[in-house]
Amino acid sequence: MTAERKIPERSQIPVEETWNLGYIYPSAAAWGEDFDATRARARKRPGYAGRLGESAKPLYEFVELEQKVGEHLNNLGNYAFRKGDQDTRVAENQAMVGKISSLFVEVGSALSFETPELLKIAPEKLEQFYQEEPGLETYRRYFQIVQDQKEHILSDAEEKLLAAAGEMAQAPEDIYGKLTNADLTFPDTVDGQGNAVPLSDGSFVPTQMSEDRTLRENAFRTYYKTYGTIRNTAAAVLSAQVKQLQFFATARKYDSSLAAAVAGTRVPPQVYHNLIDTVNANLDKLHRYIRLRKKLLGVDELHMYDIYAPMVSGADKVISYQEAKDTVYEALAPMGDDYRAIIQEGFDHRWIDVRENVGKRSGAYSAGALCHPYVLLNHKDNLDSMFTLAHEMGHAVHSYLSNKNQPPVYRDYVIFVAEVASTCNEALLMEYLLARTTDKKERAWLINHFLEQFKGTLYRQTMFAEFELRMGELNAQGETLTADLLSKEYKALNEKYYGPDMVSDDEIAMEWARIPHFYYNYYVYQYATGYSAAIALSRRILKEGESAVKDYVQFLSGGCSKDPVDLLKGAGVDMSSPKPVQDALDLFGTCLLYTSDAADDLTRV
Repeated sequence: MTAERKIPERSQIPVEETWNLGYIYPSAAAWGEDFDATRARARKRPGYAGRLGESAKPLYEFVELEQKVGEHLNNLGNYAFRKGDQDTRVAENQAMVGKISSLFVEVGSALSFETPELLKIAPEKLEQFYQEEPGLETYRRYFQIVQDQKEHILSDAEEKLLAAAGEMAQAPEDIYGKLTNADLTFPDTVDGQGNAVPLSDGSFVPTQMSEDRTLRENAFRTYYKTYGTIRNTAAAVLSAQVKQLQFFATARKYDSSLAAAVAGTRVPPQVYHNLIDTVNANLDKLHRYIRLRKKLLGVDELHMYDIYAPMVSGADKVISYQEAKDTVYEALAPMGDDYRAIIQEGFDHRWIDVRENVGKRSGAYSAGALCHPYVLLNHKDNLDSMFTLAHEMGHAVHSYLSNKNQPPVYRDYVIFVAEVASTCNEALLMEYLLARTTDKKERAWLINHFLEQFKGTLYRQTMFAEFELRMGELNAQGETLTADLLSKEYKALNEKYYGPDMVSDDEIAMEWARIPHFYYNYYVYQYATGYSAAIALSRRILKEGESAVKDYVQFLSGGCSKDPVDLLKGAGVDMSSPKPVQDALDLFGTCLLYTSDAADDLTRV
């Protein structure tokens, strides 16, 4: 094994490629001081119990104090979780994560009186309070959202009990994270030349994108064989997650855990079902894609370890991190100078933790801290990582604009709209790259990547969403979610989605064990709906220019000041209809038809 291919320790990462958490707190000691002060401030809030309906003054004092405490909790949480994620092995960091997690639960439990008391305030009395204290007008929508939840709110004692159970409810995700990020290690795999190649969660997908089929197969089998050694533990943890979701849904009188999840974001459950139904009605397009992939790869059998391999051989190239930043910046020119200035600020002032290091959390995300967002990457010098950079900076700008333009109570946009900004950036990047290449092989390579985005986001994430739905249904029916059952259900879905021209290798049945998003409470469907909305928005921006950008930036600045479907309608997309999903799938079909017609030429390129 060569030294340069080893996963580095964090101390070996250049400081300019690490995020600077000093914008939140200058030190862990400063974090500790604010932790103590915030906990003391938070403990004042129960003093308002029984007084919220008394008059406008205590109600206003309470909600203002709540927002102030919330801002400090945001800072405390961002610092602790970012420190924890940069190296999951560091005990001091994990101790901070544990402390702030416990404080979140303590605060939630102490505030269990809030919602029941707000529900007891008659609408006409609230109107009187608005007149007596104009500052309360800011909270009108917040109070209305609480009123809308009335049938799902329990008694004061029951609410306090549910809040106290919050820390236990976090346990499945916490255990899964420690198991897969800190404790689970993988043996080296071997490439086609017999060289040892290190394998980790962060490096697995890059091995699957290699043109070396021997490496792809060896890594695939080694990776899932290793997950197979924890299959029963992984199933028990995932089963616990499904059960806790069902427990809270039942306690709050929802028909299902799905209904409870989407209610939290004020999205109609039909949007979830529309997505699955529309994608299932268009599986023929994915099957055609699989046949095309098999043809262009020139293989007798297409296996699951071939699904990420480039269909156009020899076109991939090294894209340095600096080149990726420069390209993303240029690609976002249609968004205007103000939008790009935020992107450049993030590049120049260490908002981003760039490289993989030993113990670092896998994957990528953006976290909306109040000072500015923080972006975690595990960057490789390739096209996929450049798109990941564009994706996460879309999230970052969304958070930045929401935080700057909304009062604290409406800063946090809901998950349903979160993936729109990220995938819109990706769509603009793709359009930029396609418009500037004249090389036939490079263009085919980019179209391949575009098709991969559709396959990976619209189809694959919907398959995950259907699996989540199935797990919830089986649990509600009293089934025990064993490793065998989970693997059987997952493999059946895999076979349905990828069709008869794909060999659904036995190992793929274990893929459910490596998907952290199954611990995010029906999150993944929003990648697919967000992608559909983003395709529509990016095309509107490119076609209409400044007026479309203005509407889009207003959407990004909206936080949760409106319901998410309404926010998107303001930007020009109606997600209450299946149309955006169908339109995106139609575009996939058109790209597929073009590529299929050119398949013989592409094979000769």
